[in-house]
Amino acid sequence: MDFLHILSLAILQGLTEFLPISSSAHLILLPLVSGWQDQGLAFDVAVHVGTLSAVVFYFRHMLKKLVADWLDSLIKKQLVGESKLAWAVLFGTIPVGLAGLLFNDIIETSLRSPFVIATTTIVFGVLLGWADWYGKQERTEHQLSWKDVVVVGIAQAIALIPGTSRSGITMTAGRLLGLSRTASAHFSFLLSIPVIILAGGLKTIELIQSDTTTDWFALCSGAIISALSAYLCITLFMRLLEKVGMWPFVIYRLILGAILIALFT
Repeated sequence: MDFLHILSLAILQGLTEFLPISSSAHLILLPLVSGWQDQGLAFDVAVHVGTLSAVVFYFRHMLKKLVADWLDSLIKKQLVGESKLAWAVLFGTIPVGLAGLLFNDIIETSLRSPFVIATTTIVFGVLLGWADWYGKQERTEHQLSWKDVVVVGIAQAIALIPGTSRSGITMTAGRLLGLSRTASAHFSFLLSIPVIILAGGLKTIELIQSDTTTDWFALCSGAIISALSAYLCITLFMRLLEKVGMWPFVIYRLILGAILIALFT
């Protein structure tokens, strides 16, 4: 991989992993449009490590409290402090983990077409806009009920369909359930941590089982660049979210979907 290839894919992964515009769609489409060869499993693992380190660093203080209270809840066998939110993140990850195991082959083959990506980009973009307009801004992520966690968890499982956007559909679900924009984004980003770990772990297993050479420069560069771009993305997104809302991303998704339909249908 040349450096332009590395730079483009790493920045793209870092930005789109957390914005409600679908990272999988962009990572599938960029090689199609540019004519680049597939970047390979090792590079995918590296950029996922980068984005994981970015979100962990951004939420480091919250995560320290969540982990401590979660461990305390195990010892005391009752909810303690922020342990409910920690359990919500874990329980909210179960649906996507099960769906990934059951439908991985279908997702990786039948659902990666430009038409599917265009359709989901538009449909879930419209749903995101409607949820942001309709949703009340009353509750924080600390006020989630267990029913809310199940709904958001199921929504996250649907995001395995390319073009849906994991962050987009979980924030959509959060807004429809009455979470504020900031709260829905916080819970979405916290949910991304175990999901990225699971996805990265699965790709790592596949990588170990494959017989490929390792381009360490590409892997290290990709991880660092994706981490920096992801951290910048999260920081700016959280600062601007309450001011600009979701509509810039809705418009972007509608334009992108229209372009995909024009190019590939």
